[in-house]
Amino acid sequence: MAVSLRLPGNVKRRIAKLAEEQNTTPHAFMLEAIRDRVDAEEARAAFHAEAKRRLARMRKSRLGVPAEEVFDYLLSRDRTKAARPFKPS
Repeated sequence: MAVSLRLPGNVKRRIAKLAEEQNTTPHAFMLEAIRDRVDAEEARAAFHAEAKRRLARMRKSRLGVPAEEVFDYLLSRDRTKAARPFKPS
């Protein structure tokens, strides 16, 4: 797939400078930047999908811990460093 990008002059200059510093071409620099962003967005989407699956499973099983109990437990661990092990109610 051929794509044409129209970049403002200041962006072109910044890319050229960074590419030169990294001993690569502006084209290769842009490809890597796009690839990195696509990877990050795919990872983010996978993270959210997994969170939705886990939330659905928790709601279906009705097994969960109220957030307030979790926060109270974490705060007690932070203060004492020796809080009792957490047991859901």
